[in-house]
This record gives sequence, structure tokens and C-alpha cells, in this order.
Amino acid sequence: MQEYLPRKLAAILYADVVGYSRLTGEDEDGTHRLLSEYLDLISAEIKRFKGRVVHYAGDAILADFCTVTEALACAMGIQNDLATRSKNLREDRRMEFRIGINLGEVIVDRDDIYGDGVNIAARLESLAQPGGICISESARAAIGNKLLVDYDFLGEQKVKNIVEPVRAYLVRVTDKSDRTSEVTSSPPGPSRQLSVAVLPFTNLSDDTDQEYFADGLTEDIITALTIWRSFPVVSRSSVFTYKGRNVNAQQVADELGARYVLEGSVRKGGNRVRVNAQLIDAETGHNLWAENFDRDLEDIFAVQDEITRRICAIVVPEFEHMETERSKKKHPDSLDAWDFYLRGLSHLHTTTKEGNAQAHEMFKQALKLEPNYGLALSGVSYVLNRDLLLDNMDSYEKNATQCLEAAKRAIDLDESLAVSRTDLVRALLWCGQHDAAIYEASQAIKLNPSNTLAQGWLGAALVFAGRDRDGIQYLENAIELAPRDPRNRFFMTHLALAFLTLDELDNALDWARLAAQSQSDFTEATVALASILAHTGKHDEAESVLNQHNIRDISSISERPFWRRYLYPATKNLVFEGLRKLNFKG
Repeated sequence: MQEYLPRKLAAILYADVVGYSRLTGEDEDGTHRLLSEYLDLISAEIKRFKGRVVHYAGDAILADFCTVTEALACAMGIQNDLATRSKNLREDRRMEFRIGINLGEVIVDRDDIYGDGVNIAARLESLAQPGGICISESARAAIGNKLLVDYDFLGEQKVKNIVEPVRAYLVRVTDKSDRTSEVTSSPPGPSRQLSVAVLPFTNLSDDTDQEYFADGLTEDIITALTIWRSFPVVSRSSVFTYKGRNVNAQQVADELGARYVLEGSVRKGGNRVRVNAQLIDAETGHNLWAENFDRDLEDIFAVQDEITRRICAIVVPEFEHMETERSKKKHPDSLDAWDFYLRGLSHLHTTTKEGNAQAHEMFKQALKLEPNYGLALSGVSYVLNRDLLLDNMDSYEKNATQCLEAAKRAIDLDESLAVSRTDLVRALLWCGQHDAAIYEASQAIKLNPSNTLAQGWLGAALVFAGRDRDGIQYLENAIELAPRDPRNRFFMTHLALAFLTLDELDNALDWARLAAQSQSDFTEATVALASILAHTGKHDEAESVLNQHNIRDISSISERPFWRRYLYPATKNLVFEGLRKLNFKG
């Protein structure tokens, strides 16, 4: 029986220099030095996008990736970076690469890859324009709408040593001469002019080795913010042109088209490092947020990861808050899809039935302008989820199903959209699919460790599955990372219920009081507080809390979806056991 060689499905990237022989003939030493510099840059970019350099072949490089989306994102970053570096060279001395990308099966042997999958990538490279990218149809189909690029179909190409014709596409890359449009992420709703620029963090230490830490931290923050895909982020190649330069936020705004600037510094002392970071509104020069992070340097990479997560977890809600306030000041006739989405969020955060209806209308308006706007569709799922929470629907089953369908459609439009993942988690909980909700929340955190909503909803899903101790750490982490997020009232309620189940009543009462402070239609926080007060013997205060919210009997709340459909039975029993201790109609 024939023994088959090991194979795998891989996203293959093949890059090669245009006119290398001519360049070498004119200046052999200079060309080789430039090639070495560029290959180092390409290798670093491949690593940044979780790829692997398989081998170098003279002026060419072969790499493979786990996903073709990462391969194309990497290729676009490479071409942008190379174009920026080549601007100051004479035109006849510029070194340009062509890149081919294919998704196909390859033979794996001694850490190298072989076969038609590799050969097709190499042939596609030869079809690309200098400084451009050409991909196969299999790659284009896998990428779908995940990256905001356009394609020019080249038709079926007959290429050397490949039996079947290859359907090829040129990737249209943004004009490299326009630095204001070089963004790493640009969803269809927000204008590119409201992008965020992360300037290279300044090394204030005498230790030059900290330069690598500062640069690495900057790159990690750019990548982490990009993963949110809620707003554009200026590319690494653009912001690193400011490294070592003394510039202010307004200058960056003028030159890069960035509305917000994140800047910071790194200072090492002994075995400790201090990182300062601040977010600036570039149009006004106002400082929106600033914080210091002091850490031991036992594991420099762990410190870098932790600080990156904390900065991004804080910056994203601040960005949304400022943009929401800005949108409220606009004239209704000038609103775009991004503005409607932000206004919808502001209405949602009121947690009232009226606010929910207004939010739904805002998201519908956004979808009229941008039918494939994943954030707005995610907002619709959020509205349907909130209607279930507020007991504001005609049919539970219909609403829960529509909530789940809207979340899934948003992910179909963009499976990497962080917000849509958390909407899917909530929808699954309403449908009673706790294990699936836990899995999706865990996946959302893997995709984006800075996603505090995913942390919070994973905690909630664990609590609703009866795994209170496991859930508490995620709920507390979500609140700590984004203390100003208005959605924390839900996580606080879940924490209170988890501690009630664990019979840790002091902790339960602390969280319940915090959750019930907000003025909203979220009755569950009030009910949880009253029940926990009763369990701790504070009956008069519990009855006062219920009277303030006009809650008169158990039957008025026992049929609400949160208690009837959503919560773990043992926890629900404890809540109503507490209520029955009061002068409460059963």
C-alpha cells in the first residue's frame, strides 16, 4: 500500500523582487544591502501576522500562514512599508516586490512545503504588478469581506507547469502616496478622517535595549486596536515615520487625517518599567485620558501583552464615548452610517424601553445608508437582546430567534468584528445554549484579548451555567479593565447573583448596590438587591427598594424572561427565596 506524504492546507505567500538582475548589475553591493534590509522587514511583518518564513531563494521569499486573511493583510502591510521606504530613493534604484498568494494543499517535508499549492503562488506573483499583489480564486473566496480591498479579475490564466487554468485577481491597494489613507482597518461606516494614530512610544531610559520594548509595545497596540475593527487605525508604516521627531497632535491630525492620537513613553529603572500613555483629541488638543503603568520586568513579553490589553480596553470605550458626544452635536441631515450607529448606542445605554426603540430606529437608518454595515446589524441584535431583557416583546421565541439570526448575519459580514461576537454570546444565552455561548465568548477573547465585553459575557455565561466561581474572575476583570462602560451594570448584577449562590453575602450586597444605582428599566438589578438585602436580614431596606420601583408582587417579575428563561435554576430559587422573606405577595 502506497504511503502518502504528510500534507496540509496552507495560505501561501510568495514574494520576489522586480528587475533584480538589472539592479545587481548596476550596483551589486548596494543592491544586496538593500535586499537584506527589505527581507528583514518582510520577515518581521510575516511574524507579526503569525506567519512562518519557509525559506529564502535569492531575491525571493516563501511563507505560509494559518489563514489567507492574515496572508493578505501581511502582504498589504509589506507593500505599504516598502513603498514608504522607497520614496527617498531614485526611481531607477527603487526595489519593488511582487507578491502572489494562494490557498491550497501542500506537501510538508523537513519544515519545507512543496506541490501545486506553492507553484500556483509563485505563478501568481509573476502576474502581479510591481509593488502589487495577485491572489487565486480560492484565496479570494476565503477572504470574503473580511478585508476592505477591491479586486480586478484577470480571468483564467494558463501558467507554467500547472495543468488547469488559474483564476487570478489583482488586489487594489490604496494609493501609497496618500499617507492620510493608509489605515490598517477601515469599516464601511466611519470616515477615514476619524482614525486613531498610535505614535511610536518614546524610550526615556538610558538603556537602548528598551527601544525594542517601546517599538514592540507600539506595534502591539496598533495590532490590538485594529482587531476591534470598529474604527480605522493608521498603519504602522505611516506612524513610524514620526519616530524620533518632536510633533504635536494637531500636526499629526493634519498630516495623517487622524482625529485621535495615542502617545506614550517607556522608562526603565532597575527591574521595573513605567509606561505612560495618553489619548488626545487631535482637533482640540485636549487630553481625554492618561494613565501610568508600573510593572516588574520578570517576563518582558508578558508585561508588554498585559499593558497592551489594558490600554486598548480603556481606549476603545473612550473613543466610542467621544464620538457619540460629537455625533449628538451634528445636524440630522449630515449624519452618516457611523453617526447613526453611535446614536443608536447612546440610546441603548439608557436601558429603557423608549431608548431601545430609538436605538432600533438609528440602526435601521445606518443600514439604509450601508446595507452591509456589520456594526449596525450587530446593533439590531443588541436591540433585540435588550427587548428580551426588558420584557418588551410579543413573543419570546420569535425575538430570541431574530436576535440570534441578526448576530449571525453580522458575523457573516465580518467574522472578525469583535462586537458581533459578544452579541452572538448573548443571543445564544437567550436561546438556552449555554455551552455554545461559553465557547463563542472564549473564541472572542482569543480573537481579541482586549475585548472587555467578551470577558464580561463569558463570565455571565459561566454564571448562567452554574459555574459561579469560574465566572466571577471574568466579570471582575471586565469591570476593572473598562470601569466607565455603562454596560457594567449588567456584569455587576451577575456578580451579585454569583456571590449570592456561593453564600458570600457581603460581596453579593456590595455588587448589588452598585448595579442598582443607575436609573433604567433594568428591574433585575433592583430585584437582586432586594433579595440579597432580605437574605442579610435587612427586610425594611429591601421593601423600600422594591416600593421605590413600584414592584408589588412576585408574579410581576417571575415571568420576566431573565428569571424564567435565562438564569441558572438554583440561583433563581435563591432570589425568590429572599423575596418571600418580605411582605411580598406570592
